[in-house]
Amino acid sequence: MMRQHTRVIGWLMAVLAMAAFTALGFWQLQRMHAKQALLDAQGPAVAQSLPLAQALAAPGALHGVADHGCFLPGVVLLDNQTRQGRAGVKIYRPFRSDGGSVLLVDLGWRALPPDRTLPQVPPPPSPVTVRGLLAPPPAAGLALGPAFSSTGEPGRWLASRLPAEGVARALGLAALPDRVLRLDPALPFGDARDLELLPNTLPPQRHLGYAVQWFGLALTVLVVALVLDRRRKRPVAR
Repeated sequence: MMRQHTRVIGWLMAVLAMAAFTALGFWQLQRMHAKQALLDAQGPAVAQSLPLAQALAAPGALHGVADHGCFLPGVVLLDNQTRQGRAGVKIYRPFRSDGGSVLLVDLGWRALPPDRTLPQVPPPPSPVTVRGLLAPPPAAGLALGPAFSSTGEPGRWLASRLPAEGVARALGLAALPDRVLRLDPALPFGDARDLELLPNTLPPQRHLGYAVQWFGLALTVLVVALVLDRRRKRPVAR
């Protein structure tokens, strides 16, 4: 009776472990497909140029944008952003098109010195024509600690992530879309930038590799459970 009880517990633990590893594997596959779909949509999106209001209303996460308007007061410095192996911040400012649409514009990346003194960011030309890629904001990763920290200067914030509601509240805006405008690197203002969609994150191939590892662990648990169960069933030699 005791051996049967132990066997049931062992199989229950094995099934739970296999279910967990399999779920993690499918989650990695979902991340892979989502990121690959984003990369596949980039080419067609860059080839078009929509007014900001039309791009925000159109289905899909990526759209090319060309519009005219003014930058609004306020600046957000997104921390822990790397470029070519160097640490720095991404610089964001709110922008309102002539049609009334408001969103956050990625003006580029700037390196931080060893003492992490935050840069002074002169305002860009305004009014101005902007052009670029409407895209999701940078991935937040683990949401640890507050999203925003005061820099001691009114209207300037240091951010660890970019939740749309939090950014709008910090900048005194009614609302912001959960997308940002990645400026065309050819525009003659702002800082170092490109249109890479997955900076500081894992590429789709890495997610596939992790998925294979999780599925492999699930299979390993199954094999070990079968081997142990077979050994339990062997008759004891007398």
